[in-house]
Amino acid sequence: MASCLQASMNSLLPRSSPFSSHPPLSLNSPGRRNLKTFRYAFRARASAKIPMPPINPKDPFLSTLASVAANSPEKLFNRPVNSDVPPYLDIFDSPQLMSSPAQVERSVAYNEHRPRTPPPDLPSMLLDGRIVYIGMPLVPAVTELVVAELMYLQWLDPKEPIYIYINSTGTTRDDGETVGMESEGFAIYDSLMQLKNEVHTVCVGAAIGQACLLLSAGTKGKRFMMPHAKAMIQQPRVPSSGLMPASDVLIRAKEVITNRDILVELLSKHTGNSVETVANVMRRPYYMDAPKAQEFGVIDKILWRGQEKIIADVVPSDEFDKNAGIRSVEQV
Repeated sequence: MASCLQASMNSLLPRSSPFSSHPPLSLNSPGRRNLKTFRYAFRARASAKIPMPPINPKDPFLSTLASVAANSPEKLFNRPVNSDVPPYLDIFDSPQLMSSPAQVERSVAYNEHRPRTPPPDLPSMLLDGRIVYIGMPLVPAVTELVVAELMYLQWLDPKEPIYIYINSTGTTRDDGETVGMESEGFAIYDSLMQLKNEVHTVCVGAAIGQACLLLSAGTKGKRFMMPHAKAMIQQPRVPSSGLMPASDVLIRAKEVITNRDILVELLSKHTGNSVETVANVMRRPYYMDAPKAQEFGVIDKILWRGQEKIIADVVPSDEFDKNAGIRSVEQV
């Protein structure tokens, strides 16, 4: 680079210039006395004539080197040869610039067809597909999220259906311990009843207690269950009373009985069974697999990939007998 700059600058010097001769100027020569005046003229002429290549403004080395070549070109000539120091490194006040790591701009896009923004959390991505997933017991935090999602989806589009996937043990844990009040399930149920949208409910694991009520509360004909999922209805349980007075325990017991009666009425309404039938089966935990839940009226269809095509391809019995050459007794 130094040889190129020196060749370019020597071509701009006049032939009578003191820099055009190879021997150095003496201190008593006229050119040395007028060196300061000539330097200013040389700078103006060099900056006006020397074509500068395009410089990357983000490159600190090239930017500094170009600035030195424009303002102090004499610093680039007659450089000392030192194999231990890279060329032109002494121009910088802070040599650590050369050793700084390269900075790479990384893309944070999660989909090349979407705006380059950080990916949202998984419930938000499901919500974008109008899917609400209930995968935990019905505690206040779950109820708050589910109700908010239902309200948002209705505001977003009151005509498109909403899909609710259920894998919940209701207001109890799998060991039967109470973790939430029955009002948590009723809050989600009341929100479902206020929606203008169709609600498609799908049981993907278990729907127990209040979760079974939510499964049956979907739009008729749009309630589904996976082949190996389970549904179970049971009576509400009294929360742990601890050291509560007997009168308080009695008050809680009455409230649980009230919730039981409401649950029986709602299940009777959505399953099509009588109140007595539902009350009888709820005396003890009543488990239902997919066919039994369909028979009881909790769901309408069992989701089995390909079953519609298989059933459609089945030949009717009369046509099968005719093709097989079998005649009924009445035809004989």
